[in-house]
Amino acid sequence: MAEKKLPLLGRIAIQLKMIDMDQLNQATREQGLSPEKRLGQILVEQGLVTAKDLEKLAAVQKDLIAKNQARKDAELKAKTRSEGPPEAPGPKPSAPGKAADSASGAEQDSLGLTLASPVEGDPETLGRLLSSALDRGASDIHLHSGGGLRLRTHGVLSEAETDGFSADEVERLVASALTPVQKEELRREGEIDFCFDLEGVGRFRANAYRQQRGFDAVFRSISAQPPTLDELGLPSDLARFTNFHQGMVLVTGPAGCGKSTTLAAMVNLINEEREEHILTIEDPIEVIHPSQRCIVNQRHAGRHTQSFARALRGALREDPDVIVIGELRDLETISLAMTAAETGHFVLASLHTNNAVRTINRMIGAFPSNEQGQVRTMLSESLKAVISQRLVPRIDVEGRIPALEVLVINKAIGNLIREEKTVQIRSSIQTGKVHGMFLLEQSLNELVASGKISRETALEVAEEKKLITAGF
Repeated sequence: MAEKKLPLLGRIAIQLKMIDMDQLNQATREQGLSPEKRLGQILVEQGLVTAKDLEKLAAVQKDLIAKNQARKDAELKAKTRSEGPPEAPGPKPSAPGKAADSASGAEQDSLGLTLASPVEGDPETLGRLLSSALDRGASDIHLHSGGGLRLRTHGVLSEAETDGFSADEVERLVASALTPVQKEELRREGEIDFCFDLEGVGRFRANAYRQQRGFDAVFRSISAQPPTLDELGLPSDLARFTNFHQGMVLVTGPAGCGKSTTLAAMVNLINEEREEHILTIEDPIEVIHPSQRCIVNQRHAGRHTQSFARALRGALREDPDVIVIGELRDLETISLAMTAAETGHFVLASLHTNNAVRTINRMIGAFPSNEQGQVRTMLSESLKAVISQRLVPRIDVEGRIPALEVLVINKAIGNLIREEKTVQIRSSIQTGKVHGMFLLEQSLNELVASGKISRETALEVAEEKKLITAGF
């Protein structure tokens, strides 16, 4: 069955970064329950956009439809001039008709952006910028139209000591990093996720996007080799969460907290120690895992497969032992991941949530209310652990160190999930040290006591500040 096409207004709102995909899915589900309401009205009612934002979205949508209609009219006139008057009405062959409909639909989806071609020297310039940024310890490099180069180093964004870039220069630099297929996607969609290998410099996860002043791009440095827990400053005890052969382990946290890198370290452990089939689904593929004792197959959602959900449906017939999901983005992906975990697979995945309790509530809340009772039961049986992570600045050496919150799903926690008592899980984590559980605040206290972070930093990061007792 073909995947449901997202409404144009919603796609524009995502491209303009007013909402994310989860919020759009939530709004479209609400529209399905209240078909008399327009999507824009629901977005406003849910507080996702303002009335002024909606006016802007409507104007962009109107302009886009008008532009596509004008293009189709021009092509129709050109075709009429070259082929003569249109045929008389009558039945048409089905295959050409479908092809025409498909082309028309793809055309209407396109933003039709222009993208300048790079000139001689642009690839070398980009290479020098990225190489210099890595030498300065930057994790993220921002190419900003009409502004200077910005670097994020140990979590702090600062301006590099370089001349600014015009919009045209940034556009050409962005284009120099893309393949022809990727350029076409950027023109069509207005944004693109991709990985960029620069020989002699490194590998980068990147996102290029169109904003009001021109094109921008962000390059994030990726380890050339799979990392280890020790290299990441993570406790070796996390290795026990790679010993499952069935069920699901989630790595969560806000953007930029190192979730993907932690997942990569766990996958590397399995690859070194077990003889199984590991299948990863990512967007884009970040750390490359060469097959060691395991067979490792890595798939790029949107390149090697249409979507996370499509890849997961196929995965159940591809004999995997371990399924790694780069991000649980929507209801269908979450549902399929839970099904895989229930049917004899070990699932490792990441999710954008701040702590263990919110992770469970987010998983359950993604489903319609009439299905949540069954989902609670499934989750209580298939979920094995939640590792929530933050990166905090160190004071003993330069850099950042992970602070963790760990929830292990035992029989008591499973009962709390089934009985809709997730609010009590936090206190169970706090008293669950014997089971390997601890709160973020307990991890922060240990880091303060060992002199690795300051008490002030711990207080900034903690959700419950009164639990920060170290450092007096």
